[in-house]
Amino acid sequence: MDLLHQVINYLVETIGSLGYIGIFCLMFLESTFFPFPSEIVMIPAGFLAHKGDMNLFMVLFMGVGGSLSGALLNYYLSKTLGRKLILKYGHYIWFKEDTLAKVEDFFAKHGEISTFNGRLIPVIRQYISLPAGLAKMNIFKFSIYTTLGATIWVSILTLLGYFLGNNSELINSYLKQITIVTIIFIILLTILYLKKKR
Repeated sequence: MDLLHQVINYLVETIGSLGYIGIFCLMFLESTFFPFPSEIVMIPAGFLAHKGDMNLFMVLFMGVGGSLSGALLNYYLSKTLGRKLILKYGHYIWFKEDTLAKVEDFFAKHGEISTFNGRLIPVIRQYISLPAGLAKMNIFKFSIYTTLGATIWVSILTLLGYFLGNNSELINSYLKQITIVTIIFIILLTILYLKKKR
């Protein structure tokens, strides 16, 4: 637990020294191929906002902006290089051309809900941009739904830090509960979406 407090304190100091640009850059990396938990960025940033060292709205803006920028990088890399690489090397990981066609067809039909939901699910949020890019999802729609999903998640983490400070035990407890509630929300939203589609 002492080590965890040391890590949190180090991150608070680091983000504090880098400022808003630090939040943007770290969240940019979190959304690309070098993922690490967004919790270690936004929760300390929320704590700094609570202390008055940062502006809460600027913290949220830079966090969401970094998330969207990283997602767009993945999207464009996947859109321009993904298909070529998969067709050339996909058989090494049992990813065939007909599987690629299914992914493209799925995102053509359900890209919006998949992008939004994906931004709210741990681990998946970093990689949901890749199939969207492969399927050449409309960039405007991709940006809108990525921003909506990122805004919800970034706000949750920032407000945890804002109201709970560096109380790691309470943060972990609430984060688990919020993750469960979020997954239930996603399931219900998907059911409603599918009913509407039918």
